[in-house]
Amino acid sequence: MTRTQQDAAPFVPESRKLPELAAAAGSCRGCGLYRNATQTVFGAGPAEARMLMVGEQPGDAEDRAGAPFVGPAGRLLDRALEESGIDRGQVYVTNAVKHFKYVRAERGKRRLHKKPSRTEIVACRPWLYAELDATGPELLVFLGATAAQSVLGTSFKITEQRGKLLDPPDGLGRRPVRLVATVHPSSVLRAPDRDRAYRAFLADLRTAAAALK
Repeated sequence: MTRTQQDAAPFVPESRKLPELAAAAGSCRGCGLYRNATQTVFGAGPAEARMLMVGEQPGDAEDRAGAPFVGPAGRLLDRALEESGIDRGQVYVTNAVKHFKYVRAERGKRRLHKKPSRTEIVACRPWLYAELDATGPELLVFLGATAAQSVLGTSFKITEQRGKLLDPPDGLGRRPVRLVATVHPSSVLRAPDRDRAYRAFLADLRTAAAALK
């Protein structure tokens, strides 16, 4: 597969039923990331989710489990959702890229996260759009710059727009949807002042919660 041929669209079925989309994603060859990943990590959550949250890509724990946000960042996200008053049962969680991209640590067997390329992000975007069509959320929450830029373009800056209620680009989703962008929960875990970073993250999620009232 050449760089210009990277595109998941041929693998996305016409169906907008989540189980059928997830099954089809397991055989996606829209970019080269499937070769080294353990499995496709599709989104998870209710078919009629009020909120869809999208991160960058699955991590090591998610790649092994085959489910999104099950590692340390996922546990922090669950805590923040509860504290911000968001019903986790009404949230669909997914990633802009559905396979784990990594490099091996110089010593040991650890697999270290590597940011997906713009080509890989764009190649995988048809899956995200299919999930949006399938769930029809009222609110789309981007977790991190990569997630936001997968839909809004590379000029979007989390530092300038985080925590604000934004209007979507034309034709996004099957019903009116608003947008909120914040950092990825993994960045909170890496922050020098984790308590301060968590409070800022929580404030962004409370903006999202207020948008659904």
